[in-house]
Amino acid sequence: MPSNQIPINAVYYPSWRVYKDLPPSSLQLDYIDRILYAFVLLNEDGTLRFLDEFADLNKDVDGEKGCLRALAKLKQQKPNLKTLVSIGGGSGSAEFPAMAASPASRATFARSCKEFVEQYQFDGVDMDWEYPTTKEAGKNYIAVLRELREALPSSQYLLTTALPTGEYYLKNINIRAARKLLDNLNLMGYDFTGSWTDVAGHHAQLLPQLGPQGHVYPALRNSCHQGVEYLVSHGFPVHKIILGVPAYARSFAGARGVGQPFQSVAEMDYNDLPSEWIRDATIDHHVVAASYVDGTGKGFVSFDVPETVRRKADYVKRGRLGGLFYWTGVGDVKGPESLVRAGFEELNGSSS
Repeated sequence: MPSNQIPINAVYYPSWRVYKDLPPSSLQLDYIDRILYAFVLLNEDGTLRFLDEFADLNKDVDGEKGCLRALAKLKQQKPNLKTLVSIGGGSGSAEFPAMAASPASRATFARSCKEFVEQYQFDGVDMDWEYPTTKEAGKNYIAVLRELREALPSSQYLLTTALPTGEYYLKNINIRAARKLLDNLNLMGYDFTGSWTDVAGHHAQLLPQLGPQGHVYPALRNSCHQGVEYLVSHGFPVHKIILGVPAYARSFAGARGVGQPFQSVAEMDYNDLPSEWIRDATIDHHVVAASYVDGTGKGFVSFDVPETVRRKADYVKRGRLGGLFYWTGVGDVKGPESLVRAGFEELNGSSS
């Protein structure tokens, strides 16, 4: 990152977690300088709609009505805090292709985003289209970013996007065009293995891993580093890349290690993991990943721990990336086992 750039430590805040007594005020503001509000949805005509209008606007949250106002309130506590509204998400992206293909809908979308940002005191927009799957969609993706950048000039607003590390999606996007439009790219450094892969493996490894006995499993080649290398080799500035960290675990029942078949897959938030799993996790230093083998049925469980997050933060500093982000900020824990805190302290040179 440029010598005068302060590293970013960002978190996504998913509004539905308010129903688990995790309002915006539960975020660890001391270690956060950017919050991305997940999610607001879109219609094919480019207008926006709430994911959950009660949670967003009406539920009593932190002395306010709705999570949106509660989030805006945090900026009174921390004036340099930046907030962005994240549009779309994994289950909210179906409307993007049709919207993006229409010039009129793209213009409506950009105008709607600006109105939303101004109404709810956001500093910008995070476009979370998961994912452009064709060259045509990739072309339209850039067209949407252009409309957003025109409506939200860089002198006043932030514009970011979330993208995976895999070349199979990134190849559809003109990375050089994106670099001119985006303030940051949130690189989703997780979900490398899961129900869609044929074997168990670390789901958020920093570096690529080959299978046992020299067998190369395609599912295990993906890594944070691979995504960074692809972006940089295609002209994206490294200092604009924010590397993602999962505050959740993925378990593979029936597997006891990397490269093994499994019967089923499940997810658990980091704050729901038994403390002994975190304490006794096996750290694979070659790929920078942690795991635990649970004998009571979960099987091989992959997750980050403070040590792996510190290693990722060190990678960010050495490579001059822009910082880290976490999905999600409220999936974390407080205290010495906090992932967000570990990343912040390492990025800012204050870890012990």
